[in-house]
Amino acid sequence: MIRRCWHAVQVWIRALLRPLQRPAHLQRGSLGERTAANHLKAAGFQILATNYRCETGEVDLVARNQECVVFVEVKTRSKGQWLRPAAAVNRRKRQRICRTALRYLRDSGNPSVRIRFDIVEVILRNDVVETVHHLPNAFPMQDAVIYPV
Repeated sequence: MIRRCWHAVQVWIRALLRPLQRPAHLQRGSLGERTAANHLKAAGFQILATNYRCETGEVDLVARNQECVVFVEVKTRSKGQWLRPAAAVNRRKRQRICRTALRYLRDSGNPSVRIRFDIVEVILRNDVVETVHHLPNAFPMQDAVIYPV
């Protein structure tokens, strides 16, 4: 009886000490975002923010390349899917990214900078990065909103 209780206590303690396992799709998304950030750094970008969130939405990466602030949406997919990952960035998602970008700029003191919106596609094969595609200037500001330069 004591042996069984001790075993139950050990199992309970191991469960508490074990790091929380995130769902596989979130792990793949995090891998994609880290890969995209490293890819952009290697290309000369400075990463200003990761996973910037506010009430209007989220931007995966905010980077700076010379005089341009770049808002980056990262899409991670497994090899063999029919559509390109960038196809998942529909009109509604683009609108949300644009509104969040404007909020980021306002929170940053409305700097006089050019902005653009990029997509980075990360293709995985067996949960290992196979390819990274950077699509600069992937879409324009939505709803004819102009940010002052």
